[in-house]
Amino acid sequence: MNKKLLHKTTRNFLVLAAVILLISAPIFYFVSHFLYIYEADEVLVFHKEDFVAKASEQGFSTADIALWNQYNRSVEIIPDTGLKKDSLFSKDYFDATSQEYEPFRELWAPIVIDGQKYTYTEKNNLVVMEGMVIAVAVMFLMVIAFLMTGIIWFSKRSASRLWAPFYDTLKQIQDFELDKSHHPQFADTDIEEFTRLNKSLERLIEKNVAIFKSQREFVENAAHELQTPLALFQTKLDSLSQLQMTREQSELLASLEQDVSRLNRLNKNLLLLSKIDNETYFELEPIVVNEYLGKNLEFFTEQAASKGIRVAFDNTRPVTVKANPILFDVLVNNLFINAIRHNIENGAIHITLDDGALSFANTGIGTALDAERMFNRFAKINPSGKGNGLGLAIVRKIVEVNHWTIGYHFSGDRHIFTVRF
Repeated sequence: MNKKLLHKTTRNFLVLAAVILLISAPIFYFVSHFLYIYEADEVLVFHKEDFVAKASEQGFSTADIALWNQYNRSVEIIPDTGLKKDSLFSKDYFDATSQEYEPFRELWAPIVIDGQKYTYTEKNNLVVMEGMVIAVAVMFLMVIAFLMTGIIWFSKRSASRLWAPFYDTLKQIQDFELDKSHHPQFADTDIEEFTRLNKSLERLIEKNVAIFKSQREFVENAAHELQTPLALFQTKLDSLSQLQMTREQSELLASLEQDVSRLNRLNKNLLLLSKIDNETYFELEPIVVNEYLGKNLEFFTEQAASKGIRVAFDNTRPVTVKANPILFDVLVNNLFINAIRHNIENGAIHITLDDGALSFANTGIGTALDAERMFNRFAKINPSGKGNGLGLAIVRKIVEVNHWTIGYHFSGDRHIFTVRF
């Protein structure tokens, strides 16, 4: 599933922030722990040096060792253990008060009292340090999390404002239709890239609108110009049909009449599309769809009977729509003709009408059609067929003008076209 650019950049930033937080938190903890141990070691060494200095000044003797050990819990003078230099290490001791083992930092150092060698031992409880480091680490995590949350919120808010012109442009482009007179009006922005994008789109739209108008005018003018020569051609063919001709000449004349008839239909359809584009049919009035279908059903049933096609109509409650009568007539006629022309011998047409939709279901080829292409102009299902490929294009145009929708789907052996009002 596609994601918005803003959400994607925010997610990437959030992932980066989380990674940085996960990496920095343990680093901060271990660095803090190291610094505290380093500080505890310095304190222990300082206490040892201070003891040695004061013992020398105050005449501390071997007789005072027992008394010293009795009244000092953390510092103890023990017989020589053979140490040559100070030794610092960590060790856990059982604490009777808390009834658990607690971490200590301990110093063992060689000293001399009254010319005899002894070992100076001192230990420092690290429980307070551990609690303090954890508290600082938690506080650090809270500050970083709050900072990251604030940065993400601020960046999202600021990015939303920065990207607002882009989303406005995107919405207008999505709503823009080439055959409509309303052109996008892009908002002014002080962001260079968005300004360049808007100007490029404006130039592109102007160029395409000009080309579209030129093509539409050409089709309309060509269709109008063709009316007179086609009418003259048809008149001359009618005159020729009154003359005595051979069988070969009659067949040739019949073929010419079919071709002229197709040209006339094509010309009328092109003119109709031009008139719809120019919004010529703007008068709307209520149309009872059931009554209209009922009046025209007999004519199209006769047309279908020539191919052995059965026509069924489910006439339920009355359905009324507001539309132009001429365009609605063209819509229904084209759907009928399409269902008959692309049907099979001894096939069937089933017309269904309910409150919101009119459906034509007909038998035909055993595979689904290209729903994306069939409503395009001059798109023919069967290239050798009699149609000119404009019937369904006209249907879609009429549907769009009335703000309806048309859909196609293939079910079983039926091709179903549905107009939703």
